[in-house]
Amino acid sequence: MTGIHETDEDASSRVALVTGGRRGLGSAIAQALAAAGFDIAIADLVCDDDANETLQAIRLHGRRAAFFEADIADIDRHDALLDRVQASLGDTACLVNNAGISVETRGDLLDVTPESFDRLIDVNLRGTFFLSQKLARRFARENSPRHRSRSIINISSANAFLIATNRAEYCISKSAITTLTKLFAARLAELDIPVYEVRPGIFPTRMTEVAKADYDAKIARGFSPVARWGREEELAKAVASLATGCFPFCTGEAIHIDGGLHIHRV
Repeated sequence: MTGIHETDEDASSRVALVTGGRRGLGSAIAQALAAAGFDIAIADLVCDDDANETLQAIRLHGRRAAFFEADIADIDRHDALLDRVQASLGDTACLVNNAGISVETRGDLLDVTPESFDRLIDVNLRGTFFLSQKLARRFARENSPRHRSRSIINISSANAFLIATNRAEYCISKSAITTLTKLFAARLAELDIPVYEVRPGIFPTRMTEVAKADYDAKIARGFSPVARWGREEELAKAVASLATGCFPFCTGEAIHIDGGLHIHRV
């Protein structure tokens, strides 16, 4: 792992770790958290032009920014990632589990291979679970009055409840995030640490661009009550609101940022 960060230290700042934060929704989330007062650690596969653009945008908010090369599927390196974040920025107060991948090929679930299934589950579910576990252990060890406003926020998908038979393994991974969220919420409640799930609807990302025409047609037919694509900043604002404690006495909840897509209609 490599670290790229600012050197000026603000002892009163909080640190948010955003996985998959170098571009797209992850980048928007990182920037919204910076605007809300967090220093930002981005964990992603490669520090490219997208990552550097995101780091610069964070710094324009007057916050420190650090990049850490990491693959969350490599669970043996989770502790090292958290150690590097701590050494560079301080203790992680908020973990946003945003990193995720789609299926290699959209197609019949009868054709899903073990290799495709395992690859996706390793990132979307296994990596998310064990990184959350590693941080939760640290939360428990370090629990004291000086550790406040801590949280874990899991970015799942409308596919946590809407199935798509051409993306079976993806749907399975996202539906499992719902249970993962409830489990950690129940376990960490005694430490006053909320855990949330955020379910994006249809957003323009590299993951969805392959099906843009299909989604455009669905939206035109009234797929969701708010008949348009979501905007990155709309999801990011929701995550920042959760991270800054705008929803006290709430944990284990799934927040839908989907234009009403989750509403059952007849």
